[in-house]
Amino acid sequence: MAAFICTACGTQHAPSGSPPAACPICTDERQYVPFSGQGWTTLDRLRLGHMPTFRDDCGILGIGMSPHFAIGQRALLVRTPHGNVLWDCISLVDDVMVELIRGIGGLTALAISHPHYYTTMVEWSHAFGGIPVHLHAADRQWVMRPDPCLDFWDGEAKAIGSGLTLVRAGGHYAGGTVLHWADSAGGRGALLSGDILQVVADRKHVGFMRSYPNFIPLGAAAVLAIRDRIAPYPFDAVYGAFWHAVIPQDGKQRVQASVERHIASLERPEE
Repeated sequence: MAAFICTACGTQHAPSGSPPAACPICTDERQYVPFSGQGWTTLDRLRLGHMPTFRDDCGILGIGMSPHFAIGQRALLVRTPHGNVLWDCISLVDDVMVELIRGIGGLTALAISHPHYYTTMVEWSHAFGGIPVHLHAADRQWVMRPDPCLDFWDGEAKAIGSGLTLVRAGGHYAGGTVLHWADSAGGRGALLSGDILQVVADRKHVGFMRSYPNFIPLGAAAVLAIRDRIAPYPFDAVYGAFWHAVIPQDGKQRVQASVERHIASLERPEE
């Protein structure tokens, strides 16, 4: 049986004899089923037509794939003296990628911001010996391929390594998570935000949406809750979900300005 991968969101489903009838991630209002209809592939097929890409992205190693597939996010490899952590995930994983990552210390864990980036997380874990994949328990229902490697954590924060803390920010999903890296940038800190806080095109602000492709903004209460949940954590840089979606400095102030702009826009009278 094959573990089919949705071509719209990149999520791998549990092994089955035929493709699932639908992808629940994509039929949810935060994602979408393409006009051409639901499509499926497998990891073996993906390896035939795609190649890994590795780039330095403002001081962190980014891992992506080419050509573009599904949502198109890139993962980030956070290197610490006590082990490396992969933040977010992509659908492609192959022997070359695994050997290259092992050459710089391997991986001790994965942590993922929200269900749109779960992709082939189980395959990644197995490739590195069954390492834990940290997911917030509030999003358990969106796991399409259960496995013992999945570590569902509860509460508002979880330390996962030296200077690394998962913070439940909420918003985009109930368990929407960001990763605070205290030791980054000489101790000034970094926030790895996925698209819970989406670094936008000007690289000076972040956006807050329930659905990016369907243009559903988050309400004021949800945005203020995100602000309050990340408030205790100092950070200078913000790393979003896509290549070059990085605010390299003054990130804390930029996020605060973005919160104020979002709230003001919601309250702006008709012009």
